[in-house]
Amino acid sequence: MKLHISKMLYLLIILVFLSVSAASAQAASSDTEFEQLKATINQMQKTIEKQNKRIEELEKAKAAPVPMAAQPAKEAQPAMVVEGTPAPVTPRSTMSDQQEASPRLDDLTLDPKYQGFIPVPNTKVLIKFNAKPRVDMTWDNRNAGDDTRFITARIPVDGQATKGGGSRFNINSKGSQFRIDARAPQVDGSPRFYFQNDFFASGSSDLNLRIQHMYGQFYNIIVGKTYGIFEDPDVWPDTVDYEGPNSMLFVRRELVRYQLAVSKEWQLNFGIEKPIPQIDNSIDENMETVKRYPDVGVNARWERSGVGHVQLSSVFRDLRVRSDVAGKQSVVGWGVNASAGFDITKNDSLQALLVYGEGIGGLGNDSGFENTDAAFDSSGDLQALEYYSLMLGFTHRWSDVWRSTVSYGYVNVDNEAGQSDSAYHTTQYASANLIWQLRKRLSIGLEGLYGLRETNDTNDNGRDGDVFRVQMGLLYSIFD
Repeated sequence: MKLHISKMLYLLIILVFLSVSAASAQAASSDTEFEQLKATINQMQKTIEKQNKRIEELEKAKAAPVPMAAQPAKEAQPAMVVEGTPAPVTPRSTMSDQQEASPRLDDLTLDPKYQGFIPVPNTKVLIKFNAKPRVDMTWDNRNAGDDTRFITARIPVDGQATKGGGSRFNINSKGSQFRIDARAPQVDGSPRFYFQNDFFASGSSDLNLRIQHMYGQFYNIIVGKTYGIFEDPDVWPDTVDYEGPNSMLFVRRELVRYQLAVSKEWQLNFGIEKPIPQIDNSIDENMETVKRYPDVGVNARWERSGVGHVQLSSVFRDLRVRSDVAGKQSVVGWGVNASAGFDITKNDSLQALLVYGEGIGGLGNDSGFENTDAAFDSSGDLQALEYYSLMLGFTHRWSDVWRSTVSYGYVNVDNEAGQSDSAYHTTQYASANLIWQLRKRLSIGLEGLYGLRETNDTNDNGRDGDVFRVQMGLLYSIFD
């Protein structure tokens, strides 16, 4: 154990003092020498005190923690900023919004800034959740056959007990939707996953979940459930009515699609789709529809930013039955669809559709509610039913928050003698509205609707019925 330096110095002084005292006693030195010795000792004591003070300072400095070198601050990671490539078609922000769900070539987007998308940490994925609560209030001058959607195929006709019945009011929220859109535009192949539902599935409760879209897209290959090749989602007019015009095509089913860019403005789409034949079974209620081959289709599409788009679509179908009455029979169904949407001015846009074919009635937005693909003639032979339809829609923006749309639709299905007198023949649909974009995310629309239905007139027994409806819809989009 080391001795403190001050103790050593004191010991040295004592030894010196004793030595000097002894020497003084033995040599009998003079008083002057004694005084000199005393001064020397005083000087040594002061030196010792200074050394002790210095030692204490050094010990305190040694005991204090050594400050760590300042660490460089971590640089903040910049937020992932992604700029997409806008699709040439103009987003029209309709109340039914059919455009957002559509698969686009090379994952082109209606919103290149990806507003509302959230980056997934440690990945290159963007994801967007959106809820669209909606409520619709309707007033009909008589029974429309469906209180929640304006389906002209269900309008009661003469001779039916349900026709008439006086005016009626209804309120529902079946058009509410939930959407998930996940994209990775910075990854090769631009993968995308999309999900959307509403609540129009069949069932006894007020809200029955129905999946409208659920598909994945990678390198322009689309698999899952979404728009078929024959449909053009960019020509749906802006109606408050959730169902939309009777003459639109409604071809959303399980499929495999491929999109191919031909040039900057032209593309081709090929698809194989789930067959859902709808064949009239009036001659045999136990008749079985046979699904031997898928529906196949191709379309060619032209798009130019600021002008609009044109789409030419085709579909081919195998319609086949097995019946104890008619035996095994099959016919080929086919159809062509010419659709277009144009930006006439900054505030005006036009949508149009013309469809013709045989055995495609089941693909119609309205005729698809009945068996309108094929039926038996008077000889008992299966025939594909001739179908044609047209639609016109025109939208004008009065200001940034007010807009109006008028639309008209006509559908005709030729009948066969083997069908009942109540079989679907023709329907007409007309709408006019005024929509107020009260807030960025809140829309309120008021619309007048007229529908007319006529049944099979093969035996001159055709009947008809019509309905007038007033509808108010309120739609709120949480994240848009």
